[in-house]
Amino acid sequence: MRSLLRWETALVLLLIVVALTGQISTNGSFLDGGNLFYLGLDIGEIALIALPLTLVIVAGEIDLSVASVLGLSSALVGWLWNEGWPLETILPVVIAIGAVCGAVNGLLVTRLGLPSLAVTIGTLALYRGLALVVLGDTAVADFPASYTSFGTTPVPGTNVPYPIALAAVLAVLFGIALHASSFGRSVYAIGANEEGARFSGIRVKRIKLVLFVLAGAVAAVAGIVYTFRFSSARADNGVGLELAVVAAVLLGGVSIFGGRGSLFGVLAGVLLLGGLRNLLILRDTSTEVLTIVTGLLLLVSVLAPSITRSLRKATT
Repeated sequence: MRSLLRWETALVLLLIVVALTGQISTNGSFLDGGNLFYLGLDIGEIALIALPLTLVIVAGEIDLSVASVLGLSSALVGWLWNEGWPLETILPVVIAIGAVCGAVNGLLVTRLGLPSLAVTIGTLALYRGLALVVLGDTAVADFPASYTSFGTTPVPGTNVPYPIALAAVLAVLFGIALHASSFGRSVYAIGANEEGARFSGIRVKRIKLVLFVLAGAVAAVAGIVYTFRFSSARADNGVGLELAVVAAVLLGGVSIFGGRGSLFGVLAGVLLLGGLRNLLILRDTSTEVLTIVTGLLLLVSVLAPSITRSLRKATT
């Protein structure tokens, strides 16, 4: 716990450094209310997906199909809208389908005993392929302004985008579930020692299945937000987003091996990743460099805990 607190403290300090550096290098525009609004828009879907993925990774599993579920959800919104369905019906149906996608992952992992890495790499391709089958290479963009404004306007009286407000509400719920409930304690126990958790009476398979279902459902919500933010339903929406989400979660101090991490750290990781990307964009950095930075942060987030443990052992 102490090492986790130190890691989170380091993240907060890095956030301050990035903010000050950005403010100086952009002549005061980095912390401008308008830029912070667009920064929030940019990390909205990442923050949403990172919440359930945190619980999945703490439980010792991984879900790399979340961005493909986002894309499939976006494609379904467009296709059903073209078919004449009202959005009031489309949205719950799409979220339910996202939950089903998560359930497929969960059942393959818990009932067939397959490794989640291999399963979700497979469903990453499967769900993206289904999105292409549903919508093809076309785009649907004639959604009502009352819905698309959700992804492009702030909460009245603030510079907070609606997607970030939604992520904040869900963060409270997921934070309570992970840090202040028996369910959360079970998730940590499973990630730390799955066999021991099973012998202590924890329903390991059921909990893991619930986590994968939550990841799928929230990824579908992110797909809806993404669609309305860009006013465009496309099968390729969110391609590669899983890299940024996993990087943010691991950067937040969640162990890739499970059993360790906090939601506060993950939220700090999301902000740090988003802040760095935003600063690079303000400096007219190319998309390729942004991808390289994301990959480097992912490597750092995996290597840093191992290096820290090695140094601690060497000094004792």
